[in-house]
Amino acid sequence: MAAVAVPTFATAATPNPPAWTTPTAPYHLVGPIWYVGTQGLAAYLVRTRDGAILLDATMAENVAAVTRNIRATGVPLHRVKLLLVSHAHFDHAGGDAAMVHATGAAVVAGAGDVAALESGIPPGETSYGVIRFPPVRVARAVRDGDRVTLGGTTLTAIATPGHTPGCTSWTMRVVDHGRPLRVIFPCSVSVAGNRLIGNRRYPTIVADLRTSIARLAREPADVVLPFHPEQADVRARAAEHRLIAPSLLPALMRTAGEDFERELTRQREEAR
Repeated sequence: MAAVAVPTFATAATPNPPAWTTPTAPYHLVGPIWYVGTQGLAAYLVRTRDGAILLDATMAENVAAVTRNIRATGVPLHRVKLLLVSHAHFDHAGGDAAMVHATGAAVVAGAGDVAALESGIPPGETSYGVIRFPPVRVARAVRDGDRVTLGGTTLTAIATPGHTPGCTSWTMRVVDHGRPLRVIFPCSVSVAGNRLIGNRRYPTIVADLRTSIARLAREPADVVLPFHPEQADVRARAAEHRLIAPSLLPALMRTAGEDFERELTRQREEAR
């Protein structure tokens, strides 16, 4: 799939893409970062001297596969200390409760998504209805610029609301083969079934998506690791040693912006 492709979001009437639940072996990315998710849903493990940080647990159905992958990297489950949540949708947060049970990790999430995570009810209004997920307690709510540190490794939150009110991107600096790199884990900025017109539960969604797309387009990033891995061809780039791509994030955001404006126009015309 092309690097700028936008992933399909499952709806109540459409089966989830098979890749979302297809296991894959873990593989090393850059610095202390490993891929431990499934083929179609990313979970990233950051290893530190004091344990590990997991970014997203993906779906509830995937927790067994993700925990196997974590162990395969040499990290015992009890050493996973933090679970950073990208956003409160079932395909990214549905496995959080089971992952916390398996690891004891503390959940860290964007402040705007805390209520959704703790109720298991996704925020906003969509064209596909409400897809609930097991609720999970959030140990720490973060806002733009907040930092999370474990074992000398720090990740910084970038508030990128729109896909959900608390959608949070994360950045960190790594050294790989002596080269300092800035890594970004961008939260989704796709519309993906969100109601843009008349969204009573999320009335600022249009402005938030525009702002977040523009914000991410300006962020410097040597390595881009999205939570839908096909967006950046993560596996292929890793295998071909092409993960370092400073022009990738602006390219992704250009496409995201075009897709957003096209969908906004469509929904406006439909609402007339």
